Amino acid sequence: MLKIFSLTAILEGISYLLLFGVGMPLKYLAGMPEPNIYIGYAHGFLFIAYCALAVLFSYEREWGLKRLCILLVAALLPFATFYIDRKYLKPLEA
Repeated sequence: MLKIFSLTAILEGISYLLLFGVGMPLKYLAGMPEPNIYIGYAHGFLFIAYCALAVLFSYEREWGLKRLCILLVAALLPFATFYIDRKYLKPLEA
């Protein structure tokens, strides 16, 4: 489950950056809304998967509510899922 959660965290972070770094400028500056639709669907799926896996992973590891909240808030902030992967998940792989 650790590898799946780690991969989902990285993919969710990438989709977040693509949505706001590529999709939104294309939509509002270039008048091309189509890429934003597909990037938005992918990001939405990955966001929900990340949140669900965060809850399951926290329960499995018996982490407290504080750490769960950190994991969930990270889904809302740019680059934060990369931080979560490095700070909380990578040390568990060793």
